[in-house]
Amino acid sequence: MASNLLEGSTEDVLRAVLDRTDGDLVVVDPSETVVETLVSLGSDDDDLPTLNVVADERLLKDVLGDFLVASEAADLVAADRLTLRTLESDVDNTLLVGADELYALVTAGDHVAALTAADDAFIGDAYETYRGLWEGSEPFNLRTPALSRVRETLDADIGETTRADFDGVLDSLETARGDGDGLDEVTISLLVAAKNDVLLYDISKWGEDVGIASKATFSRTKTRLEDMGLIATEKVPIDVGRPRLRLKLGDDRLRQAGTGELAGVARSMLN
Repeated sequence: MASNLLEGSTEDVLRAVLDRTDGDLVVVDPSETVVETLVSLGSDDDDLPTLNVVADERLLKDVLGDFLVASEAADLVAADRLTLRTLESDVDNTLLVGADELYALVTAGDHVAALTAADDAFIGDAYETYRGLWEGSEPFNLRTPALSRVRETLDADIGETTRADFDGVLDSLETARGDGDGLDEVTISLLVAAKNDVLLYDISKWGEDVGIASKATFSRTKTRLEDMGLIATEKVPIDVGRPRLRLKLGDDRLRQAGTGELAGVARSMLN
């Protein structure tokens, strides 16, 4: 019989539940921390059960407004290891429901517990109920491209060095949402493009093709960064049409920063 789990963190208790679970798991009404942690665990371990998440739409929009979380979630969705659906009404607790296990997630002080049910018939009924709730819920529209596709196309379309710098900047960030706590994915793309003297046309076309943002969004963000002195441009003549713009880093602090420091320097200048 399954026993209650008491751990020091959400990650620890979710890892313990996932290690006990066979088959799929329905995750009902999770918190932001639970969604972020499940995505992180799923990205690190290919052997976890399929996670069928049904959550408040506003919560999903907020959590997945972070490119770091959303792009990894998109990879899991593409691999059929994660589904995201929207919950129409609140549930009393965050529930983790499998065919043979049922846990209610409870936080108390510095500890997180997964409290389990002992009655097999009740667990079976709960699974049928919440599996049905998930099946009847609307899919969440995750518009962020998968991180693996972003990396693959950036390498192929722009260059290996730019892709390596992109990865280095992401690795240095805790969030990538551009709301004052981090840089968004368009700003990051433009900064690493400027670090490598890439044409604005090339990076914005890549960004639109892969699904990060439109060319217009790239252009507006470039103008803002240029006005603030982070990026500079130089005209590059072409055979036909208007000259194109080559991106350059516009400040010595950025030019002298290593890849892992680039985001921090840029954020300090934006603030």
